[in-house]
Amino acid sequence: MKKLVGIVLALSLLLTPLLSACGTKTPVETPAETPSETPAETPTEKEKFKIGILAPAVTHGWVAAVAYHAENRAKELSDKVEYQIQTSTNAEEMTAQLDDLLTWGAEAIVAFPQWEGMEVPIQAAIDKGVTVVNFDIAIDAKGVYRVSGDNEDMGVQGANYIVEKIGKTGTVVMLEVPTSGSVSELRKKGFVDTMAKIAPDMVIKTYATKFTREDGLKDFADILTSNAKIDAVYSMDDETSIGVLQAIKEAGRTDIKVVTGGGGMQEYFKMMPENKDIWIQSALYSPAMVKDAVNMALDILEGKKVDEVVIIPTTIVDRDNAKDYLDEKSPY
Repeated sequence: MKKLVGIVLALSLLLTPLLSACGTKTPVETPAETPSETPAETPTEKEKFKIGILAPAVTHGWVAAVAYHAENRAKELSDKVEYQIQTSTNAEEMTAQLDDLLTWGAEAIVAFPQWEGMEVPIQAAIDKGVTVVNFDIAIDAKGVYRVSGDNEDMGVQGANYIVEKIGKTGTVVMLEVPTSGSVSELRKKGFVDTMAKIAPDMVIKTYATKFTREDGLKDFADILTSNAKIDAVYSMDDETSIGVLQAIKEAGRTDIKVVTGGGGMQEYFKMMPENKDIWIQSALYSPAMVKDAVNMALDILEGKKVDEVVIIPTTIVDRDNAKDYLDEKSPY
């Protein structure tokens, strides 16, 4: 009997773990999770696009404002853009700075190539796969993008304005700036072509100057001594026009009834209602347009479709609406 009990007990001990393994009532404990000793890796942030900005050194308030607005826009896009801005005094220096930006790794260049001779280096950059967006200046380079005011239409509007104020006959002095390349060429073309259509008997005398008030004053003082009668002045730039107005005042001349300009200078706007005997006009050509060039460069890098050339329409400002364009925060 004792032998039988022992056998039953042995069988019982043998079957117990088997029954436990087959059953579902006994939970199986799992080891507690332990925190990782190293934190999970943060996804790598996308690298910012590198955009280089090339602008002329400050020789003129409008040019200074271009660099100011370009840099401000790049700063506003700091979550997407890393930038460098370089300013130069001639084509050779700008070419060297372009090379520096390419070495830095610029994927796009916003350039204001104010001098002749930038076609070859800009074309070379484009051929290397770099996006180039020119501001204001049209150059002969295949694949270059451009944001500009309507330089030719500024000339058209200048001709219309002068004829509106003095009629279809008289003597107009046109102040061109050959050193500014396509800017002067297009403004001159618009003016001359329009005058030929609407006032073919108008006498146009052309003189060269620069986009500074100092040159406007000096050159126009000489022009006044060699021209006894002038009815209007087609000046392409606000700063030049300020010099012209000073020369007229110092010479005591009362024959000139219109002086045009271009750019959008606050100081010039404020002079408009103060001069009752001369119609002072500006074809608005805001330096803030350069922000559109920076935007275009970023859009291209992000793969967005853009127009190769974007032209900003012309707006005319004179004593009748100058107050609408005053901006105390403007750097120009």
